[in-house]
Amino acid sequence: MTNNSKILVTGGAGYIGTQTNIALTNEGYETVVFDSLRYGSQQVFIPEGSELFVGNLLNINELRTVFSQHQFSAVVHFAALLEVGESMKNPEIFYQTNVVGTLNLLQVMREFDVKNIIFSSTAAVYGIPEVVPISEDSPKNPINTYGYTKLMMETMMDDYHRAYNLNSIRLRYFNACGADPSLRTGEFHEPETHLIPLILQTALQLRHSITVFGTDYETADGTCIRDYIHTLDLASAHVKAVQKLISSTQPICEAINLGTQNGLSVKEILDEAKRVTNRPITVEYGARRSGDPAVLIADVKKAKQFLNWEATHSSAAEILETAWNWHVQQVEKNK
Repeated sequence: MTNNSKILVTGGAGYIGTQTNIALTNEGYETVVFDSLRYGSQQVFIPEGSELFVGNLLNINELRTVFSQHQFSAVVHFAALLEVGESMKNPEIFYQTNVVGTLNLLQVMREFDVKNIIFSSTAAVYGIPEVVPISEDSPKNPINTYGYTKLMMETMMDDYHRAYNLNSIRLRYFNACGADPSLRTGEFHEPETHLIPLILQTALQLRHSITVFGTDYETADGTCIRDYIHTLDLASAHVKAVQKLISSTQPICEAINLGTQNGLSVKEILDEAKRVTNRPITVEYGARRSGDPAVLIADVKKAKQFLNWEATHSSAAEILETAWNWHVQQVEKNK
């Protein structure tokens, strides 16, 4: 199957970008990955039907080069820094990479008359919610620099829609997780701060223990509840968003939550990890972390209505099984 539309995927060598690029090429789209490779996965996978351009959003002439070589129907924009703790320690690099980089991208899109962008946003734009499940019109009160930069990037797209007729779909992920079933990509950060990789590293004896922060929340088992969404489901949502933008004859400027609306507690994730790995996992218990709400769950009605999308791969079992298989493979490769 082939598709006449060519898509630029910024950050397409990263965790979710790779999975989405695979999904786009499977649908017959020709893609170009624009990635610095500085923050990508441990392994770079570029599927057939895609090509790699190594460049940085902060170098506007590199962007102009790739746009001059291809005629794009849409941009899928993943390229950004995401480590929350680092964003508070070193905000300058986050504003440079996330905000200035996106401004460069939007400027070059204007120069080359590319009117459609799908943006990898985050539930961090909401901050600590007043009501759960969290709907798209909930107040936006980020509590960290990372969340602020993502909200600023969204605001830029709103302004570009009003002033320059840019069409955008901003996809606000909740907790991205899982791995490609064919082991082409999985979750890796340096340093690692995400719950599931930390648990699996503990099972693999790459670290001594996993710390659970807070066991006295007002939840069924006392641990925090989050809305975990598999990268396969995130990728399918991006494909649907691309299709929606390219086929629409009407202006589009929308923000859409991506989640399951079914939360899993930290304890439930731990229990499933113990079942999947069949290995001991040493758990330590610490005090609550400042700013950690008890429950973060997405209201996903808009995703179903607007994109005809819902999560189908985000059970605890599928998330943990795919993630575990990928982490085991990484250990084997590094022996």
